Amino acid sequence: MKVLDLQCSRHHVFEGWFASEDDFTNQLSRGLVTCPLCADVAIVKKLSAPRLNLGGQRNESPAGKQDVVVAASPDPALQAAWMAMAQRVLANTDDVGDQFAEEARKIHYGETQERGIRGKATPEETESLLEEGIAVMPIALPEALKGRLQ
Repeated sequence: MKVLDLQCSRHHVFEGWFASEDDFTNQLSRGLVTCPLCADVAIVKKLSAPRLNLGGQRNESPAGKQDVVVAASPDPALQAAWMAMAQRVLANTDDVGDQFAEEARKIHYGETQERGIRGKATPEETESLLEEGIAVMPIALPEALKGRLQ
């Protein structure tokens, strides 16, 4: 089993498990490897080195040198918190699809039961809802969470 560090074009970092390097390449070429946060299929394998335990710890560093860290990817804890929030949104709202603007108005004007909804709206529809005093918030939900996870 190969465990690979992967990254999408939006710099989300995640781990993928594959039977072999060929299995990874095959799945990647068929568009089967997607980012769990944004469903992006533009995935690259990050450089990683195996951890080798060659004995005791060594804390030696050349004179005048300090440890340096480059934070090129988002904090995993922040990604996990965002995923948990997205899961709560999905679990506690009804998907009304393309009827979002219409359904939001019905709820706002008391024509239907008040509840949390999610769906799709154009920028113009969103702006119109906001002008009417209807509180809406655009949010990108990962496609991977909307379906069944394996």
